[in-house]
Amino acid sequence: MPWWAWSGFTPSDTGDVMHVRRTGFSQHRMHPVTMNSLTTERHLHGAVFLFLYLLSGVISLAYEVLWIRMLSLQFGVSIFGVVVTVTAFMAGLGLGSLAGSLWGRRIIHPLRWFALLEGGIALFALLTPQLLRSLDGSLTAMAVGSGLSTWLGLQMLVVILVLMLPAFAMGAGFPMILSAMRGSGVSLASIYGVNAIGGAVGALLPLWLLPTLGWLAGVQSVAVVGLLVAVLAWLASLRLPHAAPMAAQERPPWRWLLIYGGIGVAALMLQIGWTRLFGMVLLRTEYVLAVILAIFLIGIGLGSLLARHMWQAWWFSVLPVIACGFALLSLWLLAPLSAWAEQTRFDSLFSALLQQGSAIVSLTLPVTLVLGAWLPLLTRRLGGSHHYGAWLYGANSLGAALGALLAGFLFIPGIGTSATIVSGALLLLVLGLMWAPSRRWWLTVPLMVLLAWPVLQLPPVSALMPAAYARAHSIYTHEDAISITHVIEREDGQRQLLADLRRMDASSDPTSVAAQMNQARLPLLLHPAPRSVLFLGLGTGISAAGSLPFPDLQRSAVELSQGAIAAARDYFTPVNGAVNQQLTLVRDDARHFLLSNTAHFDVIIGDLFHPDLVGRSALLSRQQFQRAYARLSEGGIFVQWLALNQFDTRNLDVVLRTFQRVFPDAVIFVDGFRLALVGSKAGPKAGPSTAAINAAAMLANLARMTEDVAQRATGGEGAWTWLGRYWGAIPTSEGPVQDEWAPVIEYQLPGARYSGALDLSQLLADLLARRPPLVQAVQDLQVAEHDFPQFERAYAATSLAFRSWVALLRQQPTESQRLLPLAYQANPADRWIGFAMADGILGNMDAALARDMTERQVLEAVLRIRPDHTEALRELWQLARDDGELALADEYRARLEKLSPLGRRLRSPGKAADIAVSDLNSQ
Repeated sequence: MPWWAWSGFTPSDTGDVMHVRRTGFSQHRMHPVTMNSLTTERHLHGAVFLFLYLLSGVISLAYEVLWIRMLSLQFGVSIFGVVVTVTAFMAGLGLGSLAGSLWGRRIIHPLRWFALLEGGIALFALLTPQLLRSLDGSLTAMAVGSGLSTWLGLQMLVVILVLMLPAFAMGAGFPMILSAMRGSGVSLASIYGVNAIGGAVGALLPLWLLPTLGWLAGVQSVAVVGLLVAVLAWLASLRLPHAAPMAAQERPPWRWLLIYGGIGVAALMLQIGWTRLFGMVLLRTEYVLAVILAIFLIGIGLGSLLARHMWQAWWFSVLPVIACGFALLSLWLLAPLSAWAEQTRFDSLFSALLQQGSAIVSLTLPVTLVLGAWLPLLTRRLGGSHHYGAWLYGANSLGAALGALLAGFLFIPGIGTSATIVSGALLLLVLGLMWAPSRRWWLTVPLMVLLAWPVLQLPPVSALMPAAYARAHSIYTHEDAISITHVIEREDGQRQLLADLRRMDASSDPTSVAAQMNQARLPLLLHPAPRSVLFLGLGTGISAAGSLPFPDLQRSAVELSQGAIAAARDYFTPVNGAVNQQLTLVRDDARHFLLSNTAHFDVIIGDLFHPDLVGRSALLSRQQFQRAYARLSEGGIFVQWLALNQFDTRNLDVVLRTFQRVFPDAVIFVDGFRLALVGSKAGPKAGPSTAAINAAAMLANLARMTEDVAQRATGGEGAWTWLGRYWGAIPTSEGPVQDEWAPVIEYQLPGARYSGALDLSQLLADLLARRPPLVQAVQDLQVAEHDFPQFERAYAATSLAFRSWVALLRQQPTESQRLLPLAYQANPADRWIGFAMADGILGNMDAALARDMTERQVLEAVLRIRPDHTEALRELWQLARDDGELALADEYRARLEKLSPLGRRLRSPGKAADIAVSDLNSQ
């Protein structure tokens, strides 16, 4: 039988006919001309309402994304900020809608109230920057001496104060616009759908506003449009007929409100889970939140519009099954989707966003269509009154706020993201079936549980990223609101630390270990006598291990990820020297730690990270550099490391310019393909002509150590090798800087990465062109006359090595092979140059054998250049075993195990080796 037979009303109880009944008219009593005029006028009124509410949706979601972007800085780099801000926003919308439902039926000018609400939101947005700056200053003062939990609690309070009020006004606007539309002939499905589609546009709008105008001007621009909407709504209210007060109507049954609120819980569990997973395997940029939110809203809007055509009763049985099934399908297809994204080469950022966004749409659209259809369907089943729709919307929004909290603080840390999505999907099924006309559909519950069981756990890393980690396996996984942390082990036994599947340049292979330790060596060498050091980020602890040779050093580290802390302690001890036991470790966000801790440090070291990923660029902002400056002792040194292969010249200049604004005397050093920005805090006794970074300081530092300790402190390369990596002062320049209030690089770098603008050879060539001449470098570093020959050789060697690498990257091997031996002759102590020479010899093994050299002679030649070359040692160990020279084999094995304690011997005697060797570009 038709669904209206058991729903308690007929199809004629909706739309235009329902309006005619309420107003006392009947179609057969009205003149045709009058009826046509009335219909045309009502359609015009309806179009005006829909246009205004479409714009309102655009503005509201633009505000939300902009505010989330700004307030997420308070929470560090994690999904935590998204959870809290979405919670506050949805709670405000829900409370506002419920309050508006109580007020709206007694108001005769609801459109004017809607205009006042929109205007109030716009004025609030215009005041938001000043409000946030004031709150930021107050929180900075309150942060002193507070722990991480207290700090996060304060941030949650800030979010509630800032977002609840405008979100409440937005929520109250929904019943106002519904009241204003009474008698317009526009269905609730159209109102809700159009607003959601407008919201999708608004979610994407900040992706243009932020890189073009910055956060402050972006908010102001949206606020101006909000004021325009308020004015238009007020003018429309003057011309459109007043709405008669509604007769008192009961709210929907509590059972319905609770069920639909529960659906809101499930919906946000899915959204938070999808944001975490898709942000991990797709769209790994600042664009991820806006894109996923837009896709979510598009589905809700289209689902609401489609609901106008869903009259059959069986939809209430089918919809929950569709929603649950496709939510589970998104997990079944996660691994192939991730593998596709990893191996596909996109022509541009737009192409990546379009294709990856389309992939997300294909997985989530059926679910969001169902979520969008439920509100108008339920309202129609209750009798068709828009009044019921506002109540249901309020309950659903409050449930959504609860769902975001549960997902972020309970389910994801407790059972993991995949299980959170499974829980949300099954909750949608169970709650949705409570409206099903037939109990037989409950048989789908055990079927869905069976389908959910295999995807309760996240797929292994080898399945998610088969190109990079096909033969690796996870030995440790930790998930919380900060990140998903993996420790993976390759076939050769070497380990890597991954945060949200992103390589952290933290590997246990010897080449990577040396490079990571150099991040501590250079800063500590530059200070004349460091007594304290702070590491902003611990990771595997290998970087901090570079500080172990330095005497009388108090080590501190701040690390937000609990997974990284456990990994450094339990899985990287053989290569980090158990550094966790020799430092004071604080689990905290670096921003909060620098604000709240009153200690001062001789050296502060900013670790490497990927600046184009979500939220990371805030660590390269002017404000972050200022916070580091404030925590330096007099004469202290701050070093921020950058990976050159993550930048193009334009964005690198933004960071250099930002750093130089905080540290006017800042200089640059290089270490392979890594750049060290070095800033100092001059003491009161430093004269205007005294350079804070100079050769005498490093030599004095090493003079207080024994020869053996000094060798370990420099990584065996000596003082002059490090001084020879000097690259000059950062000049003053005009142009944009990276600011928390006006971000730049996080929106430019993704485009550069996808377009191929991240040309390492061009960046190296640009840096070579900027390098000061030898005479200027001698003057800058105050090199003594008797030390000039040593410095000259090291300085020249670094330039020759860079020229060699540029030639190699530009497919000019002959020129590269000509320059590299010159660099080695100038400074054989340089590790990068020595390994490049040794690898070149191994790469030309066939040519050497053709000149009547034996394999052993070639390998021994490699060891004469680099005695720590693990591949050559491994081959010599195998040759000695094969020849029965067991004593010599044991010697090689001991050297090999000391250099690579986690390396696994992959072959038995007589079998070919299959050992992965890292190259310079992987660092």
